Order: sequence, then C-alpha cells, then structure tokens
Amino acid sequence: MTNQTRYPYENSALPAHERAVDLVSRFTLEEKVESMVQYQPAIDRLGVKAYKHGTEAAHGMAWLGEATTFPQPIGLGCTWNPEIMKEIGSVIGDEARVYYQRNPAINGLTLWAPTVDMERDPRWGRTEEAYGEDPKLTGELTAGLVQGIQGDHPKYFKAVATLKHFIGNNNEINRGSCSASIDPRNMKEYYQAAFKPAFVKGGAHSMMTSYNSVNGTPTILHDDVNKVVKEEWGMNGFIVSDAGDLLGIVNDHHYYDNYKEAVAHSIKAGIDSITDDKDKSCAAIREALAEGLLAESDLDVALINTFRVRFLLGEFDTDEEVPYANTPESKLCAPEHAELSLRAARESIVLLKNENNALPLNKEKLGSVAVIGPLADIVYRDWYSGSLPYKVTPLQGITSKLEGKNVTYSSGNDRIVLQSAASGEELRIAADNGNRLQAAGKGIAGDTFELADWGWGSYTLQSIRNGKLLTSADDANIAANADEAFGWFVKEVFKLDEQEGGQLAIRTWNGKPVVASEGGAGSLVVSEEDGEGANKQSGLFAKKVVSDGIAEAVAAAKSAETAIVFVGNNPLINGKEEIDRPSLDLAASQNELISAVHAANPNTIVVVIGSYPFALNEVNGSIPAVVYLSHAGQELGNAVADVLFGDYSPAGRLNMTWYKSEEQLTDLMDYDIRKGKRTYLYFDGEPLYPFGHGLSYGRFSYSGLEIADRTQGLNGEVQVQLRVTNHSSMKADEVVQLYVRVQGSRVERPLKKLVGFTRIALQPGETKLVQLAVPAEELAIWDVTRDVFCLETAEYTFMAGGSSADVKAEASIAIAGEIIPARNLSLQTRADNYDEYAGVYLDESKEGGSCIRLSGETGWIAFKDIDWSNGAANIEVRAAGGEAGGVITVRSGGESGAVAAILEVRASGEQAWSTVSAKLDGVDASKDLYLELSGSVKLSSFRIH
Repeated sequence: MTNQTRYPYENSALPAHERAVDLVSRFTLEEKVESMVQYQPAIDRLGVKAYKHGTEAAHGMAWLGEATTFPQPIGLGCTWNPEIMKEIGSVIGDEARVYYQRNPAINGLTLWAPTVDMERDPRWGRTEEAYGEDPKLTGELTAGLVQGIQGDHPKYFKAVATLKHFIGNNNEINRGSCSASIDPRNMKEYYQAAFKPAFVKGGAHSMMTSYNSVNGTPTILHDDVNKVVKEEWGMNGFIVSDAGDLLGIVNDHHYYDNYKEAVAHSIKAGIDSITDDKDKSCAAIREALAEGLLAESDLDVALINTFRVRFLLGEFDTDEEVPYANTPESKLCAPEHAELSLRAARESIVLLKNENNALPLNKEKLGSVAVIGPLADIVYRDWYSGSLPYKVTPLQGITSKLEGKNVTYSSGNDRIVLQSAASGEELRIAADNGNRLQAAGKGIAGDTFELADWGWGSYTLQSIRNGKLLTSADDANIAANADEAFGWFVKEVFKLDEQEGGQLAIRTWNGKPVVASEGGAGSLVVSEEDGEGANKQSGLFAKKVVSDGIAEAVAAAKSAETAIVFVGNNPLINGKEEIDRPSLDLAASQNELISAVHAANPNTIVVVIGSYPFALNEVNGSIPAVVYLSHAGQELGNAVADVLFGDYSPAGRLNMTWYKSEEQLTDLMDYDIRKGKRTYLYFDGEPLYPFGHGLSYGRFSYSGLEIADRTQGLNGEVQVQLRVTNHSSMKADEVVQLYVRVQGSRVERPLKKLVGFTRIALQPGETKLVQLAVPAEELAIWDVTRDVFCLETAEYTFMAGGSSADVKAEASIAIAGEIIPARNLSLQTRADNYDEYAGVYLDESKEGGSCIRLSGETGWIAFKDIDWSNGAANIEVRAAGGEAGGVITVRSGGESGAVAAILEVRASGEQAWSTVSAKLDGVDASKDLYLELSGSVKLSSFRIH
C-alpha cells in the first residue's frame, strides 16, 4: 500500500501503534463495544474485516481439520531443545496461515499456545498441555516456540502466540472458583519466572488469564497483568480472557453481583479481548459506560492493543508487503513438516531404565517379537490435537523395522459378550435399528466387544464387528458408532459396576444407568432413574468372556524372543481439562498385564505412552528396560521403533519429578513449593526418577569445569564452560544440565536450581566444549524485606551433569553481591512478606494486595533478622475481624514465645478494615517476631515503633 492514503491507519509506512490509534479513533462507540469480544465484527466503511481471536495450537493446529501434529507439550518439554521448539513454532505458524487464508473471519492468526503454567503437581488433569515443573526449562522452550510462531521478520508477524494461563493454574477441581495461595517469593521466583522469557526473549504479543483466583483475587483482575506483564516485561500486545471467564467472575467466583462491574473492572485491569457470550458481554459494557463505571477511553486502550497486533500481522497491507501472505496450500501437512514431527518425537523419548543394556534391540539378530498392550496398535489424540493426517502406531513402526521377521500382536484386553441378566439373551447390533444395541433374540449370537480397562472404573467397549466404540452420544440411546473416545464430555466411557452374583450394572460417563427397554427385547437406553430403580428395569447384565486378553498376551510373549508391552493412558479418560487425575498409578489391569507378560518372558520391555508422570514402582523394580514418551502424534510408531532398535540414541530428559506415590505430595491446592517440598527444587524425599533424568546409548564424561564471575549486581552473568566426551561407539545426544546450590543465604534456597542447559550431538569419541552463560538475575532471590530481586553475597556451587541427581562436575565461587539488611518494621510491613508461617493462607484485602487468614483454628506468621533501632514500644496492625472477630497475639522468639502484646479485633465483616494498636512489652531484640491469629481475624499489614 502506498503512502497516498485517505487516513493514517492505511499508511503502511507508519508504526503499527500510530495506525491502531488512528483506526480506533474512527470507530463509533457502538463499534468499539462490539469489537471488545473474541469475534471482532467487520466495519466495512473503514475496510476492517471480521476477525477471530483464538485458534488452538498447543502442538499443531487444532480443531480446523488435518494438520501436522507434534508430541504433546509434556513430551516436547522432554526434548530440552529450544531450537526444535522454534522450528515447530514456525511450522504451526505456516499452517495457521494456510487456514487463515481459507477463512480469515473464523481461522484467526492469534494462536492460543503455549501453555506456560508451572506443573508443581503431576495430578493436574492438564499436565499434558504444559512443559514441566521448572521455570528455566519452561521459559526457554516456550520462548523458542513463540519465536517460531511469530517469525523472524522485522516488521510483520507470521502469527501471534497467546501464552496460557496467567497465573497459578495447576488444578482442575473448582478451577473457576478456587483460589491459589501464593506468597511473594513463590510468585516471583517460580510462577512468574516461567512466563517472563516468553515475553522478554520470545517477544510474545498476547496472553490469556486463568480461571482461578490468586490470593482471593480472580486472575482476570490481578494487578500484575498490567503492572508486571505489560509494564515491567514490556508486553506490547493484548490480553485475552479465557472462555466464559469474564462472566464467570459473577457466575462462579461470585466476586461481583452483576456483569457490568465484571466487565468494567476486568477491562481496567488489562483485559483487551473478551472470550465470552457476546450479547451478555456487550450489554454489560454498555451498562458500565452508561453508569460511568467504564469510560470510552478504557475501550480505546484495549482496542488499540488488539488492533496493533492485527496491523503487525499484515492484515491491512498488501500481499506484496507481507512476506507471509499467500502461504502455499502445500505447506499444510508438508513432507518436511512430517519429518520435523518425527524428529521431535524421537527427541522427546526418555529411556527411564536400561538394566544390562537390554536396549537397543538388534533387529538383525532378533527373530521374533511380541508387541503387546492396549496402546500398542493405536495413536491417540488429545483435546487440543488437530486431525492427524496419518498415524503410525507402535505395532506398525516395529513391523516395518522388522520386515520379514515374526511379529505377533495382542492388546491384552478381554473380548466379551454382554448378556441380559433377566433373559440370558446376548446383546447385538441390529441392522434394522441403526446402530443401537439390542437383544439378539433366541439362538442368535451376540456382538463381541473388546473391553479396555482404563482404571478407576472407566471402560471403553469396541465392537469387533464394525470397529466402533459404544457411546451414549445422544444421552438417550446406546450405540456402537463412535470412531474414538473424544469430546468435551467423553460419552464413550462406561462404568461397569460388579453386583452380587457377578452381574454388572452399567453406567454412562455421567453416572446414568444403562437399561434394556421393553423388557429386554429392545434397545439399550440411558435411564432417567438412578440406581436401584433403574436396575429393576432390566438394568443388570452379565459379562461372558470370549477370549482372555492376558492369556493371549502371555501366549504371544512365550512364543517370542522379546516382548514389548505398551501401556499408558487415554488422554480423554481419567485426567483431562476439568478432571484431575485420581492417582499417579497405571491402571491396575495394565500392571497385571505387565507382570504376567514378564513372568512368561524375562526379556520384556515396557513402553509407557502417557500425558503425565506415573508411579511405576512395580515396573521399575522388575522390568529390565523402561521407555517413556507422551502421545507423540502422527510419527509415534516410527520414533519409538527407531529408539527401541538403536537407530536413534534416546536423549529425552524428564521435565518433571516422577514420584513414587502421591503420598509424597501435599494437598493438590498447596501452591507453596518451598513449604510443601514440591518439585526437585525443594523435594527432599527419594523420587522414582529425578527431574532431568534420562539414559542414553552413549556414555559421557564431563571434565574441565571452569567458572568466570562477570556479575555486577543483577547485571552481567556467570560464565561456565566444560568439556563433554562421548566414549561410546554410537552417535548420541547429551543434554548438559547446569544447576546451582547457594550457601550463606538469608533464606531457605532451593536444594538446587536449573540455571542452564544445552542439547548437543556427539560423534563416537568426540569431545565438545560447552559454554553456558548464567544471567545474574537467575541467581537472585525475591527479597521480601524490600520487594526487590537481590543477588546475595554467598557461595554459589555450580553442578553439571546428566540430571538433577547426576552431578559429573562441580565448582564453587564466592559472589560479592548484596547483604540483605535487617528488617525495618517501623515501616508499614505487608503481612504476606513473612519469613515463615503455619496454619494460614493468603486472601484478598479490598484495600489492595493480600492478607493473612486462618486455615484452621490458629496460625502464625514470623519475621526474622529485625532492626529494632527504631524502637519497639507500640504495634499497629491493619486488620478485619470477620464475622466473629478474633485476637492477634504478638510473641517474641517463637510460636510459643513470650507474649509481647494482645490485640483484640472486633467482628466487623470480611472487608471492614481498621487499625488496631497496643503497647509492646518484653520484646527480645535478639529474637524473631511472631504474630499469632485466632478467630476469624484477617491481617494485611503492621508497623512497630
């Protein structure tokens, strides 16, 4: 477009911000209101086209049709390779462009990926969607993906990445109404630290807030959206609310009584695009404007942010100017994209155990293999997958690798026929009744189903006749016509409850009884009655086992030289969005299958294909070789075969601690990784597999570790170099991991912390010099006494190795940083800046910030290293008494120390804040200060003078 234009926004030579300001200034107020939602309307008179914010792209374009599919993000996290993440992002951007060109009004270029949430708990149902438990690893990988998605052009973006979900989002239970309690150190050093690189290094231009609250404030309203993301990190794009979340402030959080306040305060807090019901959202905006809760200028700020990004995508410029315009259709599912999918799948594979070099298998010498298990001949997609253009299952990959050899297969699942308990008749799909399940009638054989047991009472039944799954898709009839278990509500899952006498009661995904209508002679239907009432209506069945799956698997294993058992999860069952995992274990039936196969054939290998870590205690204790990979997309089978048979040396490394049991974890809602001993950073127990773990067919040594201190406060860096040698006869990748341990800190520091890593390829016998630069800010802590990051004067030990538990070289240096001064409690001190606590959690103070409140009957917060030179005669606290009031007891020296003051706080309501004061008597200047709470009192701040 030339500079001879009617309006400044049409002039492509002007900066995008200027153009957005000019364009938005020409909208009518009603056009502004209508443009605040996800589906922005066309404004023909100004040449504005209809546009949609938000296209899912977690590991490939989703929900639009066929697209190149990469491993789940949890698997991509195991690559430890930011460079391949950038390549993957570029492919996603290319394929997004193809879909955008097909329908720009529906297929937008603002992509909802990556998910950056910290995974401090592997029970989270959405563990598959993010990159692990460490902020450094997650930050580098997501920064790479963002760079690839957005492209390298100096002016235009290929697409724009929307980071999910800010912040403290690592549970599904009550996610729309719960509140995570996160203190300043956890927030700054852990949860926000993961997001920062994708903005500062990756240049992300969009972000989504999470459903939950943090410290009582819905994140959609959180101060840090503006203060940290937009201002401190310089994010120059737009913020979008998660689907349904803006109205959820009223409906779920009950934070406001009406939508007008919800939209007004959310927009002011930084929400630029609303993903919610358009009519209700726009009506609420109009009300807020009419009542002065919201100004037109507030809409201007938001719209300038969204339209600036649209200008940067080249939407308003000619195809000749925009390098990503007219992306060829051939880019969609291109052969080179498939090759990248294969590379990514290979790089993600983690060799967990390899006793006596059980792997790799020798395909030249191996004569027969039994491929066994419920995940052996299938490739699953998850909720955020696209339609796979093709699928290579493990069985197919292994068969191709062993061309001409004897490969046998058994799923290990039983095949069954269902019978009516009342009549004894077998159930069958009747051709004259569509695909509904009917009683077969006297003398007619029933349909056979393969029964897959996913654990915790969840089953799928696949018809042998037509290959379809049973489903209650219409919530009324049962039919065998589903291609896969898939959907927001997974209606292909059935609960089979054993009754007395071996009979079965069958329930649907949502607990509704399945009954045979018309006295057992008609269709199986979903009953509206519950429990016993339904069972009396022909609601009981018998299960006749036609073939024993484990027996078949054992026979296959006995007849083969090696057995390979594929187990894991279905990504849509027992753990997904809105459903946290019931356990860390494999399904009991899978453990039973593994044990039986191993007893039949000691040369058994187990491959776990899963969306999250598992407690593989039995497997790890007995099986010689164990391999893990996520649901890895279209090339899964080829990738795992390459690793099993030694055509590729595995170098995937775990991005999460694999615990032995959920008993090693605290409550799912415990977001304090320090106090709760969460993640490798603070976990002091014995894991099943440590963070960063992963074996190789190579054999590596580390030598010559040298450290150079180039820090200048928070500026500069520490430079680390070392040499790594591959002593094996095979080309292999090694992931060099650099950790730091700090001694001499004012506060408890992590046991070790990842500060650098790189994935390198080494030829047999090759030595490489590895150089890692550690920014000084990554060695810093958040100083709660001054609300700043601080590089402390301390001893820093740098440890390099193949995992967090495999240190091969280390060296220490003393860094001259800061000595954190003693606390000055004569200044107003926020209660959440405590040094230690017990029995309390963080909630919201409507006066601003957070407050302390009790989680039980009593609790306390402690403050250490205090400068008493400003006096200790009086204490003033800012408190609210709640419904019943309470007491704040000031103690010196400990939770049972001498009482220095007692402050009574009257009942005043949840947010009726007042100042309460008392004289101090007996404060020991050599000891710490404890504030003990009882009753319904809440404390936001205090001051001593």
